[in-house]
Amino acid sequence: MNAEPRVSVIIPAYQEGEAIIRVLDRLFEAVTISCEVLVVVDFPDDPTVAFVDKHTETEPRLQALVSTYGRGPANAIRFGFDHAHAPVAVVTMADGCDDPRQIDDLTRLVERGVVVAAASRYMPGGQQVGGPLLKGSLSRVAGQSLRLLARVGTRDATNSFKAYATDFVRRVGIDSRHGFEIGIELTVKAKRVGLPVAEIPTIWLDRQAGMSHFKMAQWVPHYLRWYRLAYGPRLSEEHLRHRLQANEGAL
Repeated sequence: MNAEPRVSVIIPAYQEGEAIIRVLDRLFEAVTISCEVLVVVDFPDDPTVAFVDKHTETEPRLQALVSTYGRGPANAIRFGFDHAHAPVAVVTMADGCDDPRQIDDLTRLVERGVVVAAASRYMPGGQQVGGPLLKGSLSRVAGQSLRLLARVGTRDATNSFKAYATDFVRRVGIDSRHGFEIGIELTVKAKRVGLPVAEIPTIWLDRQAGMSHFKMAQWVPHYLRWYRLAYGPRLSEEHLRHRLQANEGAL
């Protein structure tokens, strides 16, 4: 890559195999600004890697990374952030549920000054098509209550499809180690330190092939941790870090 990209697109992947190619093709067709795309897997023999490596022969913006931070999507996303070169990073899923045409707009929102730009299913113009009813209902209730009561700046704090100011993420850090709760974690951290969050509508489509890797019963308690943290007065970034460190043993 000759020039620094404007956005690093981070895609955590787990045994997607050949299905990843359709997602990547749509992404490269949709994104018009300079980018790098980092597909992050948990282990080198994940079948996704071979297809990504083959695709890099004709797509120099693409790279497969093997996380050394431990298994699971949270660790893959953390690894992706630590290897991102752009000032903006977008997290999107490997299952094709997100609309890649919005990566440009999310990136530009961060370039204009917000630290988190959310693709929202629950604002006017947004929609969720398919997916488990209970998961969708809990997500909607959490998102709407966080916006109305905690003023986090988005109706869809739990959605993983977001853009972030990379330097903000590196300053506040990522504490999640389990599922996809990084979306709510970083939104809540931005709110508690008084930095701006914005949203645009998105249409989310449930995956058409393969199986979802979302483990609701296992991961909901970790979402609740960040939901509770959203409520409270503004903190400095240093005080936020100290509070999280003090609570780590109890969590």
